[in-house]
Amino acid sequence: MTHRRTDRVLFYTILALIFFGVIMVFSSSSAVAETRYRMEMTHFLKWQLIWLAISVPVLMFFKRLNYAKLQTAQWAFGALGLVVFLQVIAVFVDRGTHRWIRFGGAGIQPSELAKPALILFLAYFVSWKGRTINNARYSLAPAGLVLGLLFLSIGIGDLGTALVLALTAGILFFVAGLSWRMVGTAGLLLAVAGTAFVLSKGYRVGRIVGFVDPEFTILDRIDPGEHVKNYIRQSSNTGDYGYQARQAKIAIGSGGVLGMGLMQSHQKLMFLPEAQTDCIYAIVGEELGLWGATGVLMGFVVILWRGTRLYFVAPDDFGRYLALGVTVAITVQAFINMTMVLDMIPTKGIPLPMISYGGSSLLSTLVSLGMLLSVSEQSE
Repeated sequence: MTHRRTDRVLFYTILALIFFGVIMVFSSSSAVAETRYRMEMTHFLKWQLIWLAISVPVLMFFKRLNYAKLQTAQWAFGALGLVVFLQVIAVFVDRGTHRWIRFGGAGIQPSELAKPALILFLAYFVSWKGRTINNARYSLAPAGLVLGLLFLSIGIGDLGTALVLALTAGILFFVAGLSWRMVGTAGLLLAVAGTAFVLSKGYRVGRIVGFVDPEFTILDRIDPGEHVKNYIRQSSNTGDYGYQARQAKIAIGSGGVLGMGLMQSHQKLMFLPEAQTDCIYAIVGEELGLWGATGVLMGFVVILWRGTRLYFVAPDDFGRYLALGVTVAITVQAFINMTMVLDMIPTKGIPLPMISYGGSSLLSTLVSLGMLLSVSEQSE
């Protein structure tokens, strides 16, 4: 294997997105920190920098570590087992959202940490099974049991992350040679499970209905007794289910081509919910305009390009699937977030990797990208 051949295009793109994310976290959160939370304007920035100080050394550790050392059952099953254990704890400890394990003023979100753990497990599993990937008894049943437990524990509180994980797993299994019949069966099971998760929460139903039928004209005709509306109201604080998407579009439209200028957003002043997390891309569009929003998009296109390239040049199957898994997970999540902000899909709480505020998201993303850079350093 060739050693220490860093893909500088990929590496500097990652650093640029991280640096840009810090700037946008401060810009989008300063007013919220003072107005809503009665804290100093740098509160969110300080926490993001603390997590950055933890995450960047972890990125460099995995970058310099030969990825072949990760191709063990201890890494693959141990990491995934730990995440499932933490997620089960979060389900019972966090009775409100079933997402967080908090300690003091901080906390971790196990569903975010599931991303690198799942990628590592999938790369190990599909490279290990190889041509026997379609063996229902010895390959698909064990994988389905493990992945089903993971998706079930995460989907209870974080359906968006569960969707990203499911899409990543589906693409890797398909590329590894999973038959169309198995793909169809898995897709049907995921559709049924996803529908069940949506119906289990009234606010999730409200988001879907608000996207498909914002004026409730169709719903009023098929549900004159308002049973669906009453179910939605039981778990929702507002009856305006398109509010967030509408405010995000106002922000992006206000930015125009050149933007209103850094720190000059109006929508972050208590109009746009989750401006520093799920909807930070709207603030990018408002403050930096079309050019800024396109720049962020192109950053993820570069990751998609360089990561896909590594799939073809990595020296072994494990490296190929590891690179593909990281690339799919990060770019799929980024594109889901951006299309959600643009009101192209129903709203869902999912952060923009490296840009949105959130320590667990930043750590999991940089762990994943560290493994991707490790593959690049060991490839021709």
